[in-house]
Amino acid sequence: MTGRKSEDSASGEVVRKTTGKDRKSSGNATPVTVVKEILPDTSEEGSPGQDKRPFPLVTGKAGRPIWSGNLTIGLVNVPIKLHTMVRDRSFSFRLLHREDGQPLRYERVCTRDGNVIPWQDTVRGYEVRKGEYVVIEPEELKAFLPESDRKIRIEKFVYYLSLDPVYFETPYILTPDRSEEAYNLLVTALQELGRAAVGTITLRTKEYPVVVHVYMGGLVLTTLRYADEVTLPRAFGELLDLPVPKDAELALAKRIISDLSGDFTIGDYRDTYRDSVEALVKKKIAGEKIVYERPHPEEAKELMDALKETIAVLAKK
Repeated sequence: MTGRKSEDSASGEVVRKTTGKDRKSSGNATPVTVVKEILPDTSEEGSPGQDKRPFPLVTGKAGRPIWSGNLTIGLVNVPIKLHTMVRDRSFSFRLLHREDGQPLRYERVCTRDGNVIPWQDTVRGYEVRKGEYVVIEPEELKAFLPESDRKIRIEKFVYYLSLDPVYFETPYILTPDRSEEAYNLLVTALQELGRAAVGTITLRTKEYPVVVHVYMGGLVLTTLRYADEVTLPRAFGELLDLPVPKDAELALAKRIISDLSGDFTIGDYRDTYRDSVEALVKKKIAGEKIVYERPHPEEAKELMDALKETIAVLAKK
């Protein structure tokens, strides 16, 4: 793509390809993998469109699109494809019958007579009072469902950093659908202006507010939660009249924060629960004896004592 090489260089990305020797040593016969390393940004602090956050190596696998349509800005249409960006890697367990180890299935049981109800005899209901429901028929719901016209309708452009991340929900990757020139034009314009696009999209049966912004050389669409779906801190009365910190405690707290300050890299963190469960499964498959070690709960300390002990521990590092 025209101008892409200079764009990558300006953003501090270094493209490193694995060699045939690398693939042989890892036992992987797949095609060459392109790995991008994000180097520290040395540009002027606060420049528009510059993202200062450190990122791990790009290791994800590009999958098939889950949606395709047009990103519309006035009379401009940019054909795009929508791809899943995040995945849940938490464990999913099945309920088994302890006696024979076989999976259990769920059935629809009526709470009044205890009978199993087939799907064709079920309806949706909305509880208006405890134990009292209003039945909603499928054709009634269809009258209100938003129709998907396969468009991401852009309504305005804003500074990305002006958006409150509390309302961010699910990110998706947008890729060009035989529209590379128009796609890269939008990427370049948004990046140089430090702006993001906001609008709406209909996915399945729900319309979402969305923000489209540049991330690591491409466009990312993030669905947003509606205002009434988020509880703000000021809703809690106990947060409106907090006590003023004592000078001595505040000084120690600031010192701890300063001593622990540094750069953030998400790759430094791992899901230790998932790692432990994976190790447990491997031990069970191998028939190893399982030994449980439960940590002892820590004793509660007075605030000043806890601050002083934390300072002492940090001084030894």
